[in-house]
Order: sequence, then C-alpha cells, then structure tokens
Amino acid sequence: MKYKFIPIQNIEVFYREAGERKNPTIVLLHGYPSSSHMFREVMPILAEKYHVIAPDYPGFGYTEAPNMDEFEYSFDNLASVVDEWLQALEVDRYFLVVQDYGAPIGFRIASTHPEKVQGLIIQNGNAYTDGLTDAWASIRDYWRDKTTENAAVLRQLCTPDFIKHMYINGVCETKKLSPDAWTLDSSFLSDETRVKIQIELFYDYHSNVEKYSQWHEYFKKHQPPALVIWGINDMFFSQKGAECYQNDLEDIEYNFYDTGHFALEEYGADMSAKILRFADRVTQANLAD
Repeated sequence: MKYKFIPIQNIEVFYREAGERKNPTIVLLHGYPSSSHMFREVMPILAEKYHVIAPDYPGFGYTEAPNMDEFEYSFDNLASVVDEWLQALEVDRYFLVVQDYGAPIGFRIASTHPEKVQGLIIQNGNAYTDGLTDAWASIRDYWRDKTTENAAVLRQLCTPDFIKHMYINGVCETKKLSPDAWTLDSSFLSDETRVKIQIELFYDYHSNVEKYSQWHEYFKKHQPPALVIWGINDMFFSQKGAECYQNDLEDIEYNFYDTGHFALEEYGADMSAKILRFADRVTQANLAD
C-alpha cells in the first residue's frame, strides 16, 4: 500500500494506492463521515489482481479542507475534484466501488464519462427515493428550511457518539468492528471548519435526489454491469433502495448481508471476494469482445 498526495484544484488530495498499474483499475469512493481508511482491509485483497486507488474528498480524511469561502462544498464540486484526480493519474478505464456519498459522486462521473466505466460495485449507495429511510427527517427539514436552528440539529450527526452509532447500528457482531474507524472519523470532525463543511453537504444532498432520474437514464442507456453488496440493516438506506437498481440495470448481481451501513467493517473479506469474482467476469467478457 502506498499513501500519496497530489494537488488538484489547488487542494492537496490524499489517496491510497495498491497493486500494479498494468492491471485493470478499481476506484473506491467512500461515504460519510469516513475516508479512504474505510477500504484499508479491502484494498490489499483486491490489489492481488487489480490496480486499486481510493481518494479522500476535500474536507474528508487527510485531504485538505479549504475554508468555505475558498471552495464551494457541493457534490458537483467533490465529483469535479475526483474526476480531475482520475485524469491526473491517467486512469481511463475503471470499475467504480461506491458507498454512501461515493454513489452520488461516482454516478456524476460515470454519467459524464460512461465509456470509462467497466462496472459498478454498489455498497449501500443510494439512487432512488424509495431507498431514503426516516433517518433523513432532520436533513429533509434542513432542505426545506435552511435555518440556524435546523443546522444545530444536524450538528448531532457529527458527534463522536453518533458516528460510533452509525458503525454499530444494525451490526450482528460488534466485536468484529475496529474502534479505529469511528475514532479516526471523529478526530477529523473535532475541527469546527469540517463540521460546517459537513452541514453544508447535508444541505446539498438534495441535489443528489434531484439527479436520480438522470442517473436512471444513464443506467438504462449504457447498462454498466453492476454488483450490489448491501447491509440490509442500514439506518439511512433501505433494502428497497438496493432492489430498485434492477428496474434500470439488466446485468446486476445482488448480495445482501445482515449488517449495517458500513458493511465492509463486518464482512470485508467476503465482499472483497464477491468484488473480485464480479470484476474478473466483466474483465474476461470485455477481453472476449
């Protein structure tokens, strides 16, 4: 594993890289409140056969967090940074692994560059209104009324207690979870600037919902092969949201797990095996063509 920084849009972007560049590439896009750290155990497994890269977005993990008057924190802009990062690394074809926030970021990139995407691996990343659970109530309130009072409620989603809850909620065996994950996430969010950034992104998440229909059109038109690996006890994204993908995608595989939002924490090894099998199948089919 290598740990690198590269300047993108005047921001020092951190990323992890493993495997040989001559191999097909798998790009892993993290969610909230995590970073590329969430893929720490998956990447070495995938790297046995693939070139694997995972960035931290601006305001997340080890990537810089410019002040909000220097960088507009929106999902459009996060996707723009990731897209430019891929171009800087000269990665022209890849599989996309998307989790949580990684889905709206990845789907923006995929729908802009459909020719670059070999396949989608979707781990609790949503693209359907049916997938949004009641846990979104306070965020929806903020979409409707962007007040200081509603923002104060959302601050609770950035606290160490809630971040830990996101990891352990819906998990069958908490002893399988390393506290390193939520401890690291919480340490980054001890910075007030980063809390404000996250609250702004909670608000901008409505832009993702507004783009759902565009992504459905991308799915229908380009039909990327897809693997869905999903924790069914996710407090934010329901199993119904996962099942909706089959309405638009023809070549789709499902694997459901009795766990929560961060399914890789409990089932990383098994999910890695599923990803490898899927990527191998698609890669071999492409070579045959």
